[in-house]
Amino acid sequence: MHLPDGMLPLDQALIYWIIVIICLGIFFFRLSKLQEDQRVKRLVLTAILTAATIVVSAITVPSPFGIPMHFFLIPLVVIILGPFSGIAVTFLALLIQSLIGHGGLTVIGPNTFAIGITLGLSVYVIYKIISRFNDNAGIFTGTLLGIFIGALSQIFILVIAGLATFETLLPIFTVYYLFIGVIEGFITTFVVSLIDKLKPEILTLEKV
Repeated sequence: MHLPDGMLPLDQALIYWIIVIICLGIFFFRLSKLQEDQRVKRLVLTAILTAATIVVSAITVPSPFGIPMHFFLIPLVVIILGPFSGIAVTFLALLIQSLIGHGGLTVIGPNTFAIGITLGLSVYVIYKIISRFNDNAGIFTGTLLGIFIGALSQIFILVIAGLATFETLLPIFTVYYLFIGVIEGFITTFVVSLIDKLKPEILTLEKV
């Protein structure tokens, strides 16, 4: 779901950057309202999950479609830390990746919009609704549908930029990202269940 550098017109890329900066401002504002011990724990976990996101998203996994798969880890981040934390982790991971030659500065805004904002917020909202009835179902469904909605946002970014048509991308993206969503949904559900058994206090942190 990573757009390459220089793919979008700069004026459109700037709009996504502005949206991301506003969301990061909300993240730091909400973070500042936490008690100091909670804030320190969250910053440590944010750093750890940012590093993990960089590693996981760089791993290439073969797929039956002939297109290598990359996983996101952002669904796990938002379930543990909250939606705006997911935006911060996405932004930091993409920034670090761009500085080491993977990706580019101009598309950090659009990529963070698709992955951190659209995907992350979708995961969190769907998870919160369904987890009222069953937590594991909420984690799996939130991850699956969040990834699909994030893919839809990338389609709209490309269509608005005049780089592709909705009819061309939708069939390809639907099959590909739903497949990734199913796999990451199972993995996220397993990891959260494992954390709940080994370090349940992590899941009780106030969401930001």
